[in-house]
Amino acid sequence: MQTDLSRQNVTFERSPFTLGDEDRERLLARLDLAVKRARRSGEQILATISLGLPAEVDPSAVACASRRKGEAWFAFEQPDRGRAALAALGEVAHLRASGPDRFAAVADRWRGMSATAVGDPPDGNGSGPLALGGFAFAPEGGDAPHWAGFEPASLIVPEVALTRRAGARQRVGGDQRGDVRMTLAAMACPDDLAEELLARLERRLAELNEQSLPLHDPAPAGRYQVASAMPPEHYEAAVARAVQLIEQGEIEKVVLAREVQVHAPRAYDPAAVFGVLREEFPSCFVFCVGHGDATLVAASPELLVRREGHRVSTLALAGSTRRSADPAVDDHLGEQLLRDESYREEHAIVARRIERTLRPHAVWVAAAPEPELVRIANIQHLATPIRAQLAAPIEALELAGLMHPTPAVGGEPVEPALHLIPALEGLDRGWYSGPVGWTDATGDGEFCVALRCALLRGGVAHCYAGNGIVRDSDPARELAETEIKLQALLPLLAG
Repeated sequence: MQTDLSRQNVTFERSPFTLGDEDRERLLARLDLAVKRARRSGEQILATISLGLPAEVDPSAVACASRRKGEAWFAFEQPDRGRAALAALGEVAHLRASGPDRFAAVADRWRGMSATAVGDPPDGNGSGPLALGGFAFAPEGGDAPHWAGFEPASLIVPEVALTRRAGARQRVGGDQRGDVRMTLAAMACPDDLAEELLARLERRLAELNEQSLPLHDPAPAGRYQVASAMPPEHYEAAVARAVQLIEQGEIEKVVLAREVQVHAPRAYDPAAVFGVLREEFPSCFVFCVGHGDATLVAASPELLVRREGHRVSTLALAGSTRRSADPAVDDHLGEQLLRDESYREEHAIVARRIERTLRPHAVWVAAAPEPELVRIANIQHLATPIRAQLAAPIEALELAGLMHPTPAVGGEPVEPALHLIPALEGLDRGWYSGPVGWTDATGDGEFCVALRCALLRGGVAHCYAGNGIVRDSDPARELAETEIKLQALLPLLAG
C-alpha cells in the first residue's frame, strides 16, 4: 500500500548547505565565466561564491565531521577572540615553495590567482577566496619522514571554507544568517564544463555534516609509551654549549627545542584532540592542519602577525613559568617572572627585534613600556602586545616572511642562531615554531606560531617544546621548563 505523503504531517528539513535556486544559478554563471576566461587565456581561473549560513553552525565541527580520508583539511580558532573561526576542506589549488624566498614565492602565486578570480569581492566578513596553511621553521624544513606532506611552504586554496567572524553571537531560533559564511571554490581549466564543476561542488555540499566534535576517550585500553627523541641529558648539554657561545659573544640568544614521542595503543582522533584543546585553551590559537594521514594540532599562545588593512598586530612572547592551583602561589610565581632579570632580558630581545623589523615599513609602532603576564591553563608568559600602522600596503604573507623567525623561536642575531639551532638540537623541527594561518584576496590575514603542538600520525604523537637560552640560563632549569610546556599536550595524548 502506498502512502500519500501529501496527506501526512511530514516536514523535510533542508540542509543549510544546500544551494537555493538563485544561488545555484549565480554559481553556475560564475563557473561559466571562469571557464570562458580560462579558454581565452589558456590559464586556470579560480571561481568562488560566498553564502550566509545559520549562526549556530560550528565551522570546525563541520570540517572535522565531513573530511574525506586523506584529503587536506584545516581548522583554526581563537575562541576568546569573539569566537573567531575558520575551517576548510579539500583543495582546488596547492601553493608550494621552499628555500629562503618561500614566503615571497607563495605570496606572488596567491596574488596572481586571487587577482583573476571570479567571485565576491572580500568584505571583511569571510567572503571571497582564501588561502590557508603554514610554513616550516627552516627554509628546507620538514624533510624527516614523519613530516611528510608538511612542506617548507604549503598553502591550500580550499574547495569549501567556513568562517565565523570575530564578535559573532550565536542566536537561538530562526534562520539568522550573516555571522557564519561558506565559500565554495572551483578551479576552471580551458577544457572544463561549468555544469560539471557545479555538479562536483554540489556533491561536496551533500557530504557536509553538522555532527558535533567527537568526545575524547581519556582512558582507552592499552599501554602508552612516552620517550624523548633524544635523552634529556642531550638537551642539557646543548643548553650548556649555547651558554658558552653566548659568553664568548658569538650570539646573544638562541632558542633550543626538544621532541618527545608518545606511542598510543590506537590511532589518535585529531578531531577529538582539537575539541579538548578548544575547551581548555580558549585564549590560544587552536588549530588542526591535516595532510594525508597526518595532522598537526596545537594550542599556541603566540600571534606572529595579523593584518587588517594598514593595521598590524603582533605579540612579543618570551619568558615563562608554571601555574599553581593556589591563587596566592600563582600570583607569586607571576610576580617572580615579572622581576626575573634573565627572563626580562630574554623578553626584551624579542620585543626589540619585532619593533626594529616593523619600523622601516610603518608610520608608527607602539608597544607597552613594560611586559604583562599572559596566563593560560598550565603556564604563564611575559608578553608585550605590539601594534603598527603600515606606511604602504604589505600583505600578510609578506609580513609573516619579514617577522619569521622572531627571537622567541630562533635567536639573536638571527643568522648565526639559525645555523647553530640544528647542530645543537639534532632534530628536524618541521612546522614546529613556523607560521600557521590564512590570508584573503586583499592581503589581510593572520598567522600564529606553531607552539604547544603535536604531529599525529596513526598512534604516534611527536610533541615539541623549546626555550630561549641567554647568558645565565641553567641547563637543568631549562629542561624543567620544557617539561612544563609539554604538559599542554602530554596529559591529553598519553592517556
